[in-house]
Amino acid sequence: QSESLVVCDVAEDLVEKLRKFRFRKETNNAAIIMKIDKDKQLVVLDEEHEVFSLTSEKTFIVYSYKYQHEDGRVSYPLCFIFSSPVGCKPEQQMMYAGSKNKLVQTAELTKV
Repeated sequence: QSESLVVCDVAEDLVEKLRKFRFRKETNNAAIIMKIDKDKQLVVLDEEHEVFSLTSEKTFIVYSYKYQHEDGRVSYPLCFIFSSPVGCKPEQQMMYAGSKNKLVQTAELTKV
């Protein structure tokens, strides 16, 4: 497996927030929206939502949703979404693209 260029680290408080989000007890759909703080070169929490929509901003999203299996079981998988709208500055695109794999590893997201 090749090493990816790490442009930004993940903020410690966000790492803890993502860990708690993974094991949360609530059964509603929910999302954690993250952005890059260019000055600190950190992936940080932007906001939390039950419902979200993609905007014109570059974002990373971890989405938890209710999934009903055919056998009746219910699970709440985490889905990682990387939104990169057309027209963003190349510098921003590089920061987000270079930081995506680090965030996925840190958040222990296995399905991307």
